[in-house]
Amino acid sequence: MSILNTVYRSLFRRTSTFTLSIVVGVVLFERAFDQGADALFEHLNQGVRTRE
Repeated sequence: MSILNTVYRSLFRRTSTFTLSIVVGVVLFERAFDQGADALFEHLNQGVRTRE
């Protein structure tokens, strides 16, 4: 329970830090998801020629 209390006191006690943690989490998730999707697309289309 000590870890949960520390997280609550540092992030979720104030509305501004709660909002900031959500925004940072969303930005990091979006970045990781975009890079993962690009890597998967490149892997699945490896060796496929594109039309010019």
